[in-house]
Amino acid sequence: MHAAISLESLSGAALRPHLDALAALRIAVFRDWPYLYDGDVAYEREYLEAYARSPRSVVVLARDGEAVVGASTGLPLAEDGAEFQAPWRACGIDPATVFYCGESVLLPAYRGRGIGHAFFDAREAHARALGGFAWCAFAAVDRDDGDPRRPPGHRGNEAFWGKRGYVRQPGMTMQLHWNEVGVGDVVHPLTFWLRPLEAVA
Repeated sequence: MHAAISLESLSGAALRPHLDALAALRIAVFRDWPYLYDGDVAYEREYLEAYARSPRSVVVLARDGEAVVGASTGLPLAEDGAEFQAPWRACGIDPATVFYCGESVLLPAYRGRGIGHAFFDAREAHARALGGFAWCAFAAVDRDDGDPRRPPGHRGNEAFWGKRGYVRQPGMTMQLHWNEVGVGDVVHPLTFWLRPLEAVA
């Protein structure tokens, strides 16, 4: 990883001084394909407040000097919204056994330096340290490969996620609303990827 980038893991109330920077970063990164999110700061503050309220959450900040250039979030799935838990309950899996990796966002200029792996390493280590989780999981938006808005030559993260041991679960999909660029409020399907979370050796 590039020596100029520092990583710091924060939990609970320690996140509050960084919420505005996190909101701005999420809005900037998720505006691009495949999320096409036309975000607003008020929604972001409400969303991120769940992480600030939870002493068992984690947000990994990537900094270039003092500037926050990336972030990765996670918290116990049982502390997230009902729509996130519903696919697990439908499959007979207790949400209390799942640590949910919310998202990783990183400005384009900092990609390809190993920061994505470092984000996953930190979140998985946090989940193991908490204890009691059988699974680590995240959800990714489903997009049609033929969507004309897909940038030419776009490479998804599926191969990267697979190398990390995550497997897509076609039967475990949730529906989330967000404002899409040029469209407005749209329901989007997001499918879970998961891997067993082995205990600390």
